Amino acid sequence: MKSERTRIANPIYDGAFKYLLDDNRVARFFLSVLMDEEVVDLELRPTEHNTDIERKSLTVFRIDFAARIRSKDGTEKLVIIEIQKAKYATDIMRFRKYLGQQYASENNVCEDPLKAPCALPIFSIYLLGHKLDYIREPVIRVTREYRDMAGKVITGPREEFIESLTHDSIVVQIPLLKPSRQTDLERLLGLFDQTQAEPPSLQVLSICDDDYPERFQPVIRRLMKAVSEPAIRDKMQVEEDYLNELERLERTIAYREDLIARKEDIIAEKEDIIAEKEDIIAEKEDIIAEKEGIIAQKEDKIVEQNAKLDRAIAVLVSKGIQIEEAKRLLQDS
Repeated sequence: MKSERTRIANPIYDGAFKYLLDDNRVARFFLSVLMDEEVVDLELRPTEHNTDIERKSLTVFRIDFAARIRSKDGTEKLVIIEIQKAKYATDIMRFRKYLGQQYASENNVCEDPLKAPCALPIFSIYLLGHKLDYIREPVIRVTREYRDMAGKVITGPREEFIESLTHDSIVVQIPLLKPSRQTDLERLLGLFDQTQAEPPSLQVLSICDDDYPERFQPVIRRLMKAVSEPAIRDKMQVEEDYLNELERLERTIAYREDLIARKEDIIAEKEDIIAEKEDIIAEKEDIIAEKEGIIAQKEDKIVEQNAKLDRAIAVLVSKGIQIEEAKRLLQDS
């Protein structure tokens, strides 16, 4: 029997993803599965990038999700999530800048009336619509360990100083998600599988109902509702148009940079030829200067010899010898 399929909004779009996590229950379930720890409380934190997409500002593609969560053991942390559909040269610096803002924010502190304010630990999640350069695992968990100088793991309570200045991360490479979905994490990330997109647009995914147990239904229903919301679909379309334009600009910039690089190579080659010619000219000038020096020496010798000859002639003439005779006598000698 053929499994039924359900149309949902593609959560890789910022508009659909934000709509999904605007539901507190869905957001808690989503983070619990993704982080592999039960989230019992969640408070969305406002971010400066949550702007209205209808303003047609490029900052719309910098929508970041930030939430203060409390786990079952009572610990709190700030979770930040960023989705990036395409790879751009400015990605890493943008991520670093946003992460730095979260570290610096005075709002991200633990609120315990019995204790002095302390920095809220941060957990970052990156959902990438492109592949990393080397690692080919779809989900990468970056976890910290305390070790001594000998490499032995240090157990015991975590230090506030260290927890406030370092953080764990999850990186998901969406193009590498596998079709086999056995665990809750695999099922959850299956909702981002772009191979399920309905052509010609990527805005809607067609998922198999049998892949998802009942506990996933709130997430699926939320994404189903997003499909039927004209405002959400409009945001997704505007986002797609802008991303296409950004990709076109990136291609144009890359093409121009390639042209500039090739022109610089040609200029460098011409400069090498000019430098070589200048070396040849300089060498010829040295040879000419050397020859001119030799000619000048010979001319000086001729002038000196003529001066001696004139003095000798004058001496002979003073003794009564005719000048012509004196010249002949000197030449014969």
